[in-house]
Amino acid sequence: MPALATDEVRTEGAREPRFAPGYEFAPGYKPEQPSYKGAGWILFATIMFVVAACLNLIWGIAAISRSHFFVGNAHYILSDLHTWGWIVVGFAALEGLAALSIWRGGTFGRWFGIAVAGFAVLAAMMSIPAYPFWSLTLVALYVLVIYGLAAYGGRPELTQ
Repeated sequence: MPALATDEVRTEGAREPRFAPGYEFAPGYKPEQPSYKGAGWILFATIMFVVAACLNLIWGIAAISRSHFFVGNAHYILSDLHTWGWIVVGFAALEGLAALSIWRGGTFGRWFGIAVAGFAVLAAMMSIPAYPFWSLTLVALYVLVIYGLAAYGGRPELTQ
Protein backbone atom coordinates (compact mmCIF):
# COMPACT_ATOMS: atom_id res chain seq x y z
CA MET A 1 0.00 0.00 0.00
CA PRO A 2 1.48 3.41 -0.91
CA ALA A 3 2.60 5.67 1.92
CA LEU A 4 1.18 9.06 2.87
CA ALA A 5 3.00 11.91 1.17
CA THR A 6 4.65 14.30 3.59
CA ASP A 7 3.96 17.57 1.79
CA GLU A 8 0.65 19.33 2.22
CA VAL A 9 -1.53 21.39 -0.08
CA ARG A 10 -3.15 24.63 1.07
CA THR A 11 -6.73 25.19 -0.04
CA GLU A 12 -8.63 28.21 1.25
CA GLY A 13 -6.68 28.42 4.50
CA ALA A 14 -7.18 24.75 5.43
CA ARG A 15 -4.36 22.23 5.52
CA GLU A 16 -5.23 18.98 3.83
CA PRO A 17 -2.81 16.10 3.38
CA ARG A 18 -2.04 15.04 -0.17
CA PHE A 19 -2.02 11.29 -0.65
CA ALA A 20 0.17 9.33 -3.01
CA PRO A 21 -1.47 8.26 -6.29
CA GLY A 22 -3.46 5.07 -5.91
CA TYR A 23 -3.74 5.44 -2.12
CA GLU A 24 -6.88 3.87 -0.68
CA PHE A 25 -8.15 3.85 2.87
CA ALA A 26 -8.64 0.58 4.69
CA PRO A 27 -12.20 -0.80 4.53
CA GLY A 28 -14.43 0.85 7.10
CA TYR A 29 -11.98 3.67 7.76
CA LYS A 30 -12.76 7.27 6.93
CA PRO A 31 -10.48 10.21 7.56
CA GLU A 32 -11.42 12.31 10.56
CA GLN A 33 -13.71 15.18 9.75
CA PRO A 34 -12.81 18.60 11.13
CA SER A 35 -14.65 19.30 14.36
CA TYR A 36 -16.87 22.31 14.78
CA LYS A 37 -15.90 25.39 16.73
CA GLY A 38 -16.35 24.78 20.45
CA ALA A 39 -16.20 20.98 20.36
CA GLY A 40 -13.36 21.13 22.90
CA TRP A 41 -15.52 23.11 25.32
CA ILE A 42 -18.31 20.55 25.08
CA LEU A 43 -15.83 17.74 25.70
CA PHE A 44 -14.38 19.70 28.65
CA ALA A 45 -17.86 20.16 30.17
CA THR A 46 -18.65 16.48 29.77
CA ILE A 47 -15.36 15.33 31.29
CA MET A 48 -15.74 17.77 34.18
CA PHE A 49 -19.21 16.41 34.92
CA VAL A 50 -17.93 12.81 34.87
CA VAL A 51 -15.00 13.63 37.18
CA ALA A 52 -17.19 15.71 39.49
CA ALA A 53 -19.81 12.96 39.65
CA CYS A 54 -17.20 10.39 40.67
CA LEU A 55 -15.58 12.66 43.26
CA ASN A 56 -18.92 13.79 44.67
CA LEU A 57 -20.08 10.20 44.99
CA ILE A 58 -16.96 9.32 46.98
CA TRP A 59 -17.24 12.51 49.07
CA GLY A 60 -20.94 11.89 49.73
CA ILE A 61 -20.41 8.30 50.82
CA ALA A 62 -17.62 9.42 53.13
CA ALA A 63 -19.85 12.12 54.62
CA ILE A 64 -22.75 9.71 55.11
CA SER A 65 -20.47 7.27 56.93
CA ARG A 66 -19.09 10.16 59.04
CA SER A 67 -15.49 9.64 57.97
CA HIS A 68 -12.77 11.37 60.01
CA PHE A 69 -11.05 13.30 57.24
CA PHE A 70 -13.60 16.13 57.29
CA VAL A 71 -13.00 19.40 59.12
CA GLY A 72 -14.04 19.10 62.75
CA ASN A 73 -16.70 21.45 64.14
CA ALA A 74 -17.47 22.91 60.72
CA HIS A 75 -20.78 24.73 60.49
CA TYR A 76 -22.78 24.09 57.36
CA ILE A 77 -25.49 26.41 56.10
CA LEU A 78 -27.96 23.55 55.79
CA SER A 79 -28.07 20.93 58.52
CA ASP A 80 -25.06 18.72 59.28
CA LEU A 81 -22.43 16.64 57.49
CA HIS A 82 -24.66 13.57 57.21
CA THR A 83 -27.36 15.53 55.38
CA TRP A 84 -24.77 17.12 53.10
CA GLY A 85 -23.53 13.65 52.25
CA TRP A 86 -26.95 12.70 50.89
CA ILE A 87 -27.27 16.00 49.03
CA VAL A 88 -23.88 15.46 47.39
CA VAL A 89 -24.77 11.88 46.39
CA GLY A 90 -27.86 13.32 44.70
CA PHE A 91 -25.70 15.90 42.91
CA ALA A 92 -23.39 13.10 41.78
CA ALA A 93 -26.33 11.34 40.16
CA LEU A 94 -27.48 14.56 38.47
CA GLU A 95 -23.95 15.29 37.20
CA GLY A 96 -23.65 11.78 35.79
CA LEU A 97 -26.97 12.20 33.99
CA ALA A 98 -25.88 15.61 32.71
CA ALA A 99 -22.65 14.15 31.32
CA LEU A 100 -24.56 11.43 29.50
CA SER A 101 -27.09 13.92 28.19
CA ILE A 102 -24.41 16.30 26.90
CA TRP A 103 -22.54 13.42 25.28
CA ARG A 104 -25.72 12.40 23.52
CA GLY A 105 -26.01 15.91 22.09
CA GLY A 106 -29.02 18.09 21.62
CA THR A 107 -30.55 21.10 23.25
CA PHE A 108 -31.92 19.28 26.30
CA GLY A 109 -28.42 18.12 27.31
CA ARG A 110 -27.11 21.65 27.00
CA TRP A 111 -29.78 23.20 29.21
CA PHE A 112 -29.82 20.33 31.69
CA GLY A 113 -26.02 20.64 32.02
CA ILE A 114 -26.27 24.39 32.59
CA ALA A 115 -28.95 23.88 35.26
CA VAL A 116 -26.96 21.15 37.04
CA ALA A 117 -23.79 23.26 36.94
CA GLY A 118 -25.74 26.22 38.34
CA PHE A 119 -27.03 24.14 41.24
CA ALA A 120 -23.52 22.77 41.78
CA VAL A 121 -22.20 26.34 42.05
CA LEU A 122 -24.78 27.04 44.75
CA ALA A 123 -23.85 23.84 46.59
CA ALA A 124 -20.15 24.69 46.40
CA MET A 125 -20.83 28.16 47.78
CA MET A 126 -22.74 26.66 50.70
CA SER A 127 -19.70 24.58 51.66
CA ILE A 128 -17.34 27.58 51.72
CA PRO A 129 -17.27 27.69 55.57
CA ALA A 130 -15.69 24.23 55.72
CA TYR A 131 -13.47 24.25 52.59
CA PRO A 132 -13.05 27.79 51.25
CA PHE A 133 -10.33 27.25 48.62
CA TRP A 134 -11.74 23.99 47.31
CA SER A 135 -15.23 25.50 47.09
CA LEU A 136 -14.01 28.53 45.17
CA THR A 137 -12.06 26.27 42.81
CA LEU A 138 -15.24 24.29 42.13
CA VAL A 139 -17.15 27.52 41.50
CA ALA A 140 -14.56 28.60 38.92
CA LEU A 141 -14.65 25.21 37.16
CA TYR A 142 -18.43 25.14 37.05
CA VAL A 143 -18.49 28.67 35.63
CA LEU A 144 -16.22 27.42 32.82
CA VAL A 145 -18.59 24.48 32.25
CA ILE A 146 -21.54 26.87 32.06
CA TYR A 147 -19.65 29.06 29.60
CA GLY A 148 -18.75 26.12 27.39
CA LEU A 149 -22.31 24.84 27.31
CA ALA A 150 -23.90 28.26 26.86
CA ALA A 151 -21.55 29.45 24.14
CA TYR A 152 -21.02 26.23 22.18
CA GLY A 153 -23.56 23.70 23.38
CA GLY A 154 -26.20 24.57 20.81
CA ARG A 155 -26.46 23.43 17.26
CA PRO A 156 -22.98 22.63 15.91
CA GLU A 157 -23.89 23.50 12.34
CA LEU A 158 -24.12 27.16 13.37
CA THR A 159 -20.56 27.26 14.74
CA GLN A 160 -18.67 25.81 11.79
